[in-house]
Amino acid sequence: MNILLITSDQHRGDCYGFEGRAVKTPHLDQMAAEGTRFAACIAPNLICQPTRASILTGLLPLTHGASDNGVELDPEYGETGFAGAFSRAGFDTALIGKAHFATSHTFQPTGTPECRTSSANYGPDWFGPYFGFQHVELMVEGHNNWPPMQPPHGQHYERWYHMRHGDQDGDARTALYWKRLPPDTAAIETWNSALPVAWHNSTWVGNRTIAYLKAHKERPFCLWASFADPHHPFDCPEPWSRLHDAADVELPFNPVRDLERRPWWHRESLEGIPKNLPEAMIEHRKKITRLPAQTETQLRAMIANYYGMIALVDHNVGRIMIALDELGLADDTLVIFTSDHGEWLGDHGLHLKGPMAYEGLLRVGFIVRGKDVPKAKVVADPISTIDIPATIGDYANVPIPGAKHSRSLRKLIETDDDHRDFAYSEWSLRESRFGVALDLRTVRTKTAKLTLERNSGAGELYDLASDPHEMENRFDDPSYAGVRRELEDMIARRPHDELSPELPQVGMA
Repeated sequence: MNILLITSDQHRGDCYGFEGRAVKTPHLDQMAAEGTRFAACIAPNLICQPTRASILTGLLPLTHGASDNGVELDPEYGETGFAGAFSRAGFDTALIGKAHFATSHTFQPTGTPECRTSSANYGPDWFGPYFGFQHVELMVEGHNNWPPMQPPHGQHYERWYHMRHGDQDGDARTALYWKRLPPDTAAIETWNSALPVAWHNSTWVGNRTIAYLKAHKERPFCLWASFADPHHPFDCPEPWSRLHDAADVELPFNPVRDLERRPWWHRESLEGIPKNLPEAMIEHRKKITRLPAQTETQLRAMIANYYGMIALVDHNVGRIMIALDELGLADDTLVIFTSDHGEWLGDHGLHLKGPMAYEGLLRVGFIVRGKDVPKAKVVADPISTIDIPATIGDYANVPIPGAKHSRSLRKLIETDDDHRDFAYSEWSLRESRFGVALDLRTVRTKTAKLTLERNSGAGELYDLASDPHEMENRFDDPSYAGVRRELEDMIARRPHDELSPELPQVGMA
């Protein structure tokens, strides 16, 4: 059984056509109709680097050590993850797109191919190995707060982006990328980009994934195709930026901040001053975590652009799935689509991500398609993307003993004889976030969710069955004392194998 893992980045679990929103995802909708999807999948962490490390290793963030952005995953853990296991089992293994196991914006050069400075040490002939993958084709970040780096910096996408094509080079493309096409609503972190879609990194990931499938169709493979969108900035290229009418998008149930109803760290995360970072990084941290309130017009423009980025990813997923059919690989390939985490998208007046585990950020989509996978099945049990290594190892008959926190989903997919009571997420925040360290532990069941801040004892508890928009914090409500104890017991079941001391922070993201 071949394995094809496809991920997006910062993609909410409700932003699929099959979830009832107006976003256009015909290929992912088809994949869900032809396979099984999980309606309550959560991320093991609320941001990129720790979650991606957990997907690779099958370990929780405080065990593998990359517990926040800017904290590097030890390459030895990468070797014990699913990529190393599949490589040793004789599979061709590859990662195409965004890796983010290491840090791009570092205090000083770290020597990794993902470090913006050190990437210049890896020439055009370097394609791995990297964290157990025999072959990699990477982009450094893939989020264009900074345009693709000029060679010799950057990696495979950046070199391709900057190649000369006719009279045009990368600088000319970047000028088009920054050009704001009308209408410009002045929505924060949002514009309709004039970059031709052929040069967009979502297109590149689709192209390179298809090329890899064609080149490796005669051998078993385990391939991770990693899209960098719909991560901010919301900079969708034409015509995808025009695909969704801003007047038709869904607005948040509660688009205003209600910090007086929330635990203390919600306000502190928005108002505290980051520590232990260079001044330029502090200013950037403030900028990307404290977006100002948006007018309804601006919020609609942001959501429509975000939808367009998702639709472009969906288009390329469709191209990849068609290639599997054309190459005769569809029946022999287990395909999983998911994301690393979600996006607030205006929920409770918040944008992007941070230490508030609302459903928009915590929950992600999770679709499985394969020869023996039931069609149009929806599993309501809570799971986590940390279960990917055990699941793909089960289907491919590849043991992954290092993935000790990962549990196979195969019985949940193929039978009705299994169940999960809860899924778990954790995040150790350093003072570099907003000046105060946090130890957050979250557990989600089918009907409830609890987050504990263990340093202070504060918390929040939501009854998702009666309060799906998470308006009423029941943490100190006496009528929910039994539910709180039950969920606290679930958090206490976490294996006591946290890495100590914590790994040092080497950068920001």
